[in-house]
Amino acid sequence: MEVFTPKTTRRSTRLRVEISLLLTSMDRRHPLSAQCVALLVSPQGCGLRASQALPIETPVLLGNLPNGTTASGRVANCLPLGNDGKYFLIGISLYNHGNVWGIADPPEDWNCAADPNAASAASPSHPGTAKKSKPAWPYNLASAPR
Repeated sequence: MEVFTPKTTRRSTRLRVEISLLLTSMDRRHPLSAQCVALLVSPQGCGLRASQALPIETPVLLGNLPNGTTASGRVANCLPLGNDGKYFLIGISLYNHGNVWGIADPPEDWNCAADPNAASAASPSHPGTAKKSKPAWPYNLASAPR
């Protein structure tokens, strides 16, 4: 007997990046405050490499983001990278979805505007006083929505 299940759809495109950020556990039972690297991002969350594991559902704060803000979320999953226990891949689900990563030209399915500060810097209010805009963040599409 063959079982048919509906094909799952991804909510939005994931982007491969390397964004350094500060991961802080908000749970006193699982203290952690460490520099980590986000490897995959979307408006709903990220996958980051950390040197310590965190239990699922641990509330966390992401700081030192490229746009100068912080974001809060929870640990959705945590997997060891390799057999040495040196690094872990932690999936973070953001409480408030959006382009907290500062991606200058996000994919259309992100349904959010680029960093508003970057947009105002790119279109100066006085014609003769153009500001130097920051270069766009380089990223790769990790997977197309299914």
